[in-house]
Amino acid sequence: MMFDESDSPDAASTAIPLSRRQLLGAASALVIGFQLPGGPRAAQAAGPARGFAPNAYVRIGADGVVTIVVALVEMGQGTYTSIPMLIAEELEVDVQRVRIEHAPPDEKRYGHPLYGLQVTGGSASIPAGWKGLRQAGATAKVMLVTAAAHSWRVPESECRAERGSVTHVPSGRALGYGALATRAAALPVPKDVPLKDPATFRLVGTPAHRLDTPSKVNGTATFGIDVKRPGMKIASIAVCPFIGGKVGKVDSSKAKAVAGVREVLVADNAVAVVADHYGAAKKGLAALEITWDQGPNTSFSSKVWGEQLTEALKGKGLRGFDEGNVETAFASPQRRVDAVYEAPPLAHATMEPLNCTFHVRKDGCDVWLGTQAPARAQGLVAKVLGIAPEKVLVHNHLLGGGFGRKLDADYVETAAKLAKQVTYPLKVVFSREEDMQHDAYRPYFRDELSAALDAQGRLVGFRHRIAGSAVIARYSPAWTKDGLDTDAVHAAELPYDVPNRQVEFVRHEPPAGLMTGNWRGVGPTHNAFVNECFIDELAVLARADPVAYRAQMLGKTPRLLAVLKLAAEKAGWGATPAPGKGRGIALVDSWGCHGALVTDLTVAKDGSVKVDRMVCALDCGLAINPDGVEAQIQGGLVFGLTAALYGTLTIEGGRIVQSNFHDYAPLRINETPQIQLHRIPSTEAPGGVGEIGTALVVPSFLNAIFAATGKRFRTYPVAAEQLKSA
Repeated sequence: MMFDESDSPDAASTAIPLSRRQLLGAASALVIGFQLPGGPRAAQAAGPARGFAPNAYVRIGADGVVTIVVALVEMGQGTYTSIPMLIAEELEVDVQRVRIEHAPPDEKRYGHPLYGLQVTGGSASIPAGWKGLRQAGATAKVMLVTAAAHSWRVPESECRAERGSVTHVPSGRALGYGALATRAAALPVPKDVPLKDPATFRLVGTPAHRLDTPSKVNGTATFGIDVKRPGMKIASIAVCPFIGGKVGKVDSSKAKAVAGVREVLVADNAVAVVADHYGAAKKGLAALEITWDQGPNTSFSSKVWGEQLTEALKGKGLRGFDEGNVETAFASPQRRVDAVYEAPPLAHATMEPLNCTFHVRKDGCDVWLGTQAPARAQGLVAKVLGIAPEKVLVHNHLLGGGFGRKLDADYVETAAKLAKQVTYPLKVVFSREEDMQHDAYRPYFRDELSAALDAQGRLVGFRHRIAGSAVIARYSPAWTKDGLDTDAVHAAELPYDVPNRQVEFVRHEPPAGLMTGNWRGVGPTHNAFVNECFIDELAVLARADPVAYRAQMLGKTPRLLAVLKLAAEKAGWGATPAPGKGRGIALVDSWGCHGALVTDLTVAKDGSVKVDRMVCALDCGLAINPDGVEAQIQGGLVFGLTAALYGTLTIEGGRIVQSNFHDYAPLRINETPQIQLHRIPSTEAPGGVGEIGTALVVPSFLNAIFAATGKRFRTYPVAAEQLKSA
């Protein structure tokens, strides 16, 4: 796979990638296979070598330049810094001096250790690479030290690797990694190389400047939408707005009369106007006269969807969790509490709308885009074009936001059907309206919860029944367990010490054509809201403080208890708030992380809500880059607060109503509260922090609304009219 500098995801800080042949080291390097969990171990040598390539993740040239190939995409979460830090720590190089390169689609070499697929998501990048990527760096370091020892004819024990060179300690002689690359490439590959004791880390655990920041600041960073190719045309696309609908009739005469418009393309449920530039394409699309075949779902609406979920819960589902004896616990409780919650469908609304650029040729196809799943995109394009996947060269770029939307490649498939009709490079741009109205939405869920309480109001029995879409079952059926979508019930069983617990999932899918997908942690972001609000209800019924009520059920989860206490302490929990002000708390134990959030807010007499402060306590294990962790939590809280305040997505007449930021608003800078993060130092293996901040927000927010107004809301967002004069 050949790239030029314009193809690089980060031209300012990234080396120009080698060809696929060079990357494999067919004539110039040694390839060392290391084993990530679930991955193969293999070694392949070629020589005489001019460089040193410890597998497909690390290359060291004769000039001493260290290139790290990152198989996990950068969409703002800091992957291009944290992943190299793991390798650089063991390799003993300065992470600020390495060059970063994004991996090509290749699930055999770059498949996610936990998922098998080449995807970035699930807050799993760091947990997955924690040992395996360090092993890659450590193996390379050992071989470089061995090469130096052989050069000097001294014992390896007298040599030390540090800052990109190997030093013979007794004599002070030193050789840079570049000078050792050829000799190292000729050595046998050692197995089971020991890793550094975390107590000796010099890089991991310390704040590091983001490697992708300079290019993003100076404007040289290349996102998918920035791609330019010689002779390229631009297509503005309209997809049938009706769920399950398709193209009926198209009158293109007025569109073709627009200056700059070249042609009109049609594919299944989409029409595109191709022009010399985007302005002409948009103007031509507006002039296009399209009659849509509205399909079979014009009576479908948000109301109908909700009614269908209610009906679905009358049936039997699959047991996702069962502990103790729930039936006995509910046979004769001192008190039983039942509640119904609804989690609304949500859009991703990434800042960079969907886009991809194609050049379809007789001998293959190049695709430039930003995707969380490059191999998935490659496979879909190959299927559309009827060619082998290896003939589809995917050039992945920085993503202007993903949040799970770009795990799916439906838009790439649609664009491929258009691009195969032309011979020139074609950039297909989905407007924000098209993006928002044809999203892979966070599913609509309806939850029935029941609690059995003893005489003291303590929770002795818990039942949670969920109806909704099975996102994972669609995305990767192999990830389901005994037919159960495990993500749908993720975190639904409660993190508390409850002797009798049961979770049941009833799958119900919306009509074909309305796709549901991953939304910054589907299972926990949905279930944390439901459970933590319900626990607050129980605390009120027990006349107990919400923090104290939770604390007495966390004896078996000391790390979660610690963040609960820390968040309460730092927020000043227990102080009496002024009239109209409320304080709420929520806990989440997911993705290998433990988090607590206290939200302080004010409800005005007109029903408007101002979130004043968010105090988050976090135990994420060892933080690879503490600055990155803080940024992730801040971003997650803002993303979650956007949903809590403005996450209104409605369907009427078989189509999505909202279309842009005027009716699906993001949080504005002036609305962003003060955010405090208090992280508990830990030597435990690192967890993932990309989604836990988002999962904490809605329950903490709604519990604070109750504290301020005495009104309990079991769905969101809450309209100002509902809070007026509360």
